[in-house]
Amino acid sequence: MDLKWVLSEGTISEETYALSKELNVPTIISAILLRRGINDLESARRFFRPTTDLLYDPFLMQDMTAAVERLRRAVLSDEKILIYGDYDVDGITSVSFLYLLLKEIGSDVSYYIPDRQLEGYGLSKAAVTEAREKGIDLIVTVDCGVTGYGEIEEANSLGIDVIVSDHHEPGPTLPDAVAVLDPKRNDCPYPFKELAGVGVAYKLGQGLLTRMNIDLSILEKYIDMVAIGTSADIVPLVDENRIFVKSGLERLNDSESVGLKALMRAAGLDGKEIGTGQIVFIIAPRINAVGRMGDAERAVKLLASEDEYEARNIAGILEEENRHRKDVDEETFHQALEMAEQQFIKDQTCSLVLHQRGWHSGVIGIVASRVVERFYRPTILISIEDGVGKGSARSISGFDLYEALKGCEDLLIAFGGHKYAAGLSIEEGKIEAFKKRFEEIARGRLDGDLLIPKLSIDAEINLDDIDEAFIRMLKLFAPFGPQNMRPVFVSRNLQVVGSPSIVGRNHLKFKVRQHKKIFDVIGFNMGDLFYRIGPGEAHLDLAYVIEENEYMGRKTVQLRAKDLR
Repeated sequence: MDLKWVLSEGTISEETYALSKELNVPTIISAILLRRGINDLESARRFFRPTTDLLYDPFLMQDMTAAVERLRRAVLSDEKILIYGDYDVDGITSVSFLYLLLKEIGSDVSYYIPDRQLEGYGLSKAAVTEAREKGIDLIVTVDCGVTGYGEIEEANSLGIDVIVSDHHEPGPTLPDAVAVLDPKRNDCPYPFKELAGVGVAYKLGQGLLTRMNIDLSILEKYIDMVAIGTSADIVPLVDENRIFVKSGLERLNDSESVGLKALMRAAGLDGKEIGTGQIVFIIAPRINAVGRMGDAERAVKLLASEDEYEARNIAGILEEENRHRKDVDEETFHQALEMAEQQFIKDQTCSLVLHQRGWHSGVIGIVASRVVERFYRPTILISIEDGVGKGSARSISGFDLYEALKGCEDLLIAFGGHKYAAGLSIEEGKIEAFKKRFEEIARGRLDGDLLIPKLSIDAEINLDDIDEAFIRMLKLFAPFGPQNMRPVFVSRNLQVVGSPSIVGRNHLKFKVRQHKKIFDVIGFNMGDLFYRIGPGEAHLDLAYVIEENEYMGRKTVQLRAKDLR
């Protein structure tokens, strides 16, 4: 699918020159900083040096005082505490973080993650019943719970208190819990609304240690898990999320965690520098795989392990589960692709709702994302079993999935999620009506321009501009993620050097020259554009990001193509 290139304003403003002078950086860098909201020395210092001492006071969050007081009482009274979390990476790291923290300060704490197939998302009544049988006094939900009305009511009736720690959109009312921590609450004055579930769990831990006068440095031991959960949940990497990920990556690259070291070794990352890319594409899928294909508690057991032999065994299981997940993923994708191609009519279709009996509910979210990449339409995949469909939805820029699903609420059993990712359950007999309604909503909210994928380009540069100083400056922009993506550049009239080739699974590999500078280029999954770059092509326009490629211990600069013309 052709991308529309959107080049940032080419004229250098007086503000750009002023910031360039104040920070002693090239005007290209100051222009990029300004577009990211960094306009003076102080905001630049916070951006380039995000440290945990810049975190907000946790007690700014609504209900934090009530949550901390109840949790503190449970710790001091040796009550039985259960940490209950979702089965994705954010949920697993949230559970692991809070479990290890409470365990370290001497709490009687255990954890529970629901079975994706049997219990589904959110706090389950089966878990509440089991908690009662085990004598649990307090349940703390992480990365879920804000819509768990009936389950929390059930817990209350059994004499179990519940603290909700969540980051999803709340419903019109809040559950009757001791405290509901969620920065997205309408009445919550917390200054940063985009925390991942593990970020909210961190704030609860921060508040508890503060109230108990315990050294906050304990939090640093587990901040690598906060970085993994935050990166994997694809939340904006700005403000506190940037602090968590920056600090967590430093910890992760020198991790003392037996479990994480075993996981990274099994994934082939031993001795390599870890960034958000390695988390999102290598570490997170392995943690996710056990929740998608089986028992997610194994991932918590790995992250909490202090035994190298045990950790190695569990890491091996995660590897095997991830390979199995990829096979199931690939088969489901081909089936979904065939359906989508039959349904899709260019310039008419505004959404895709695909459903089938027997699809594994653990992979439909991944497959929905891949369908969005192919067709650039809001996409929902629904797996049907025993007359009920479980769906995963993924969106495109400018289309709020959560609001769209609200418009279909009367057709759904339940739904929840974010602007760009959501889940739902629906009776099989209502799927066709839902499909029609969802398409009507999409058609009403997506005009022609919103249906064209765009590539935002930060600046036009020459290859001569790429030197060691420029690369060092770009590195300081990391960690990269939503709202702080790796800067994209365009260079024009490049010459292709030698013969381009297709390597691996449809990846484009070639060299380009401008004046005396020559760089390697890699275009992942761009083999379909091979026809555009014949040997000796002298008028190539290339949109790219600048990366360091490490091979056999040697680092070289390469351009990762985003598009080419």
